[in-house]
Formats: sequence, C-alpha cells, structure tokens
Amino acid sequence: MILYITVAVVTALLASLVDNHPTEKSHTITRQKLANRVCLTAIFLILFLLSACRLNVGNDYAKYVEFMHLVNCNAYVPTEIGFNLLVKLIYGLSGYENFLLVFAFYSFVTVLFFLLAMYGQSDEFGLTFFLFMTLGYYFQTFSTVRYYLALALALYSMKFVLKRQWGRFVVLVLLGATFHKSLLVVIPLYFLASLSWKKWQLAIAAVFCTTFLFLQDFYLKLVVFLYPTYEDTEYLEGGTSYISILRCAAVLGFAGIVYLMRRREDSSRNGADIEKSCNDEAGINGEKNVTNIEEEVWNRRFWFYTYLNLGALVLYVFCSFLPIISRIGYYLMVSQILFLPMLLKAVPDKKWRRVFRAGLLLAAVAYFAMYLKKGANDGVLILPYKTFFFHDMVNILSDVN
Repeated sequence: MILYITVAVVTALLASLVDNHPTEKSHTITRQKLANRVCLTAIFLILFLLSACRLNVGNDYAKYVEFMHLVNCNAYVPTEIGFNLLVKLIYGLSGYENFLLVFAFYSFVTVLFFLLAMYGQSDEFGLTFFLFMTLGYYFQTFSTVRYYLALALALYSMKFVLKRQWGRFVVLVLLGATFHKSLLVVIPLYFLASLSWKKWQLAIAAVFCTTFLFLQDFYLKLVVFLYPTYEDTEYLEGGTSYISILRCAAVLGFAGIVYLMRRREDSSRNGADIEKSCNDEAGINGEKNVTNIEEEVWNRRFWFYTYLNLGALVLYVFCSFLPIISRIGYYLMVSQILFLPMLLKAVPDKKWRRVFRAGLLLAAVAYFAMYLKKGANDGVLILPYKTFFFHDMVNILSDVN
C-alpha cells in the first residue's frame, strides 16, 4: 500500500508541473515545453514499469496466463482475435510462453493512450491525472487488462466525437474491439450523447428507460445472444454500484450548479456590454465571433459529458439486472476525469472555485483511501504487490491438471 501511495503522490506532483495548454505557439523549445516532456516521460515510465513488472497482481492475472497458454495450444478461449493474435505473435517471437511480455505490452499501450487522452483533452492536466490515480483507474488496469485497454481507447476517442470526425472514431473503436468487443457499445452511446437533445426527446428517452423494468427477460436474451459465453454462468446475476450512482449524481449536480453560475455571469456581462456604446463596432464584432465559437465548443463538450454521466446513472439505476453493467457504465463515467476539471475552470467566482476544488480533492482522496483498503479483497487483488524479480508465478489450472 505504501508503494501505491508513493507512486500516486510522486506522479501527481509531476503532473502538476505539466501545462497542456502552453501559451507559446512557436516551434521553439521553451522551458515549459521541456518540463512537459520530462514530466510526462517520467510519469509514463513510472506507471508502465510498475504495471509491467508485476507478477500475479490483479484479480484475473492467473486466469489470463491460463488463457494465453490455451491460445498457444490452439484451444478454444473466449477472448477476441486481437488478444489471441498478440499472444501467438509474442510467444512465437520469444520461443516460449512469455506471458510477462504480453502483460508489458498491454501496460505500455494502456498507459500511453490514457496519458495521450488526458494531455490532449483536459482543461487542467494535473487535476485530471490526480483523478485518474485517486479514482482507481490506473490501479484497475492491473485487472481485466483487455477491458482497460479498451477503456483507454474509449477516452481517447472522445476527441473525435467532439470534432465530429466519425470515420476516425469508428476505425479506432473497431480496432479496440478486436481486444475487447464491449467497446462496440460506445459507437451508439457516444453518438447519442453528442446529439442536441430537445426536452420532448428526453421525455421519450425517459419513457423508453421504463422498459428496462418490465422487459428484463428480453434484454437478458439479447445479452446472451451478443455474449454466448455468459449463458448459465454467474455473469448473468447482474448487480449495481451505489458508489457509481452517487458519483454520477454528484457530478450532474455540480454540472447543474456551474451551468446556472455561467448563465448568470453571461447575463451580467451582456447587460454591461450594452452600455458600452463608444467602442469600435468592428472590434466588438470580432471579439464576439471568437467568444461565440469558444462558447459553442464549451457547450458541445458540456452537454456531451453531461449526457454520458446521465446515461451512466440510468444504466446503474434501471439496468442492474444486466451482466457486468459496470463495464458499460465505466465507458461513460470515465469522462468524469475530463468533465470535472472543465467544470471547475468554468466557475466564474474565484472563491467558489477554491471551495469546489477543495471539496473535489478531499472526495477523491477519500475514495482512494477506500479503494486501497479493499485492495486485497477478491475482485480487486492489487495487494500485496509482487514482482517477477522476487516472486515466482503460481501454478495455473493447466499445470494443476
């Protein structure tokens, strides 16, 4: 646990030195740009090496080693073609079942895309990274490695949705789906979240959500059709997360407060602008055009992230009967590490901004403490940390049989 806390603190401090919105537009290397490169490289190496050097750390580490062994033996495994081809390639090049290198590959790509997504899309990289660590996203990459690679790609793909670059978005999702097919759900979900919903459309969507209450058998059959391996297994038991419900509700509540604050601020500003009659008209029009574009981009991001969190809340409340609903919900909730810094920056009053920031940091630290407290429990198993430098791999099922 001390190791994880140290890594979280050190990397968060390094992230606080990164400015992902430098004012200098030239191609010359400035002090800030150099600091960005050094800090980002250090963060990447720390996170990558901690993950790549682990051994039997993570809820399903041994299960994945078993899957890799079966893939190498040309036996059936319920994993996607991307995972299977990667295992065959690495095992073939290594000349033996080098599962450590497979895990290292996943660690490299997952950490890389998470960092790229946060650096390219966050309003404040330091805060986004802090939430990434304290909300457990990084440490959860030790488990379900295929899924968290897909989650990193999902977060990265959001920029294509916001820019309406649908071709790039679909290609990236299809590529990621070869490693975890659940990623395909983000195509309709992210598209729906990007729409400008009217009130009557939201009312129809709310009515549709009620079908989850009395058509559960139909939706379960649909899930089994899409995931045949779930049939007659514990995966069909369903379940929900009250912590996730609370998180989504809190984020939506905060979004509503910030939205009202901004509207009030805009109303005051517009009233003041009317009184300025001595300014140059062309200058005013130019400034208004820039302001309007920035406001349009902000609104597009605001409503996209809002609908993602609203969708996650609906899933956790109405669809608890569906198997592993948290996997679908996380594709929507991961936007919170981008949404919260954006909302915080948009608070017009500096005093309230400091209050909200303090509350957010305290809540994130409390969440991190609770997460580490259950780190040795079944379903998490990130504690104790073990490395192949000092430990040996336990026997997998094939070895026992």
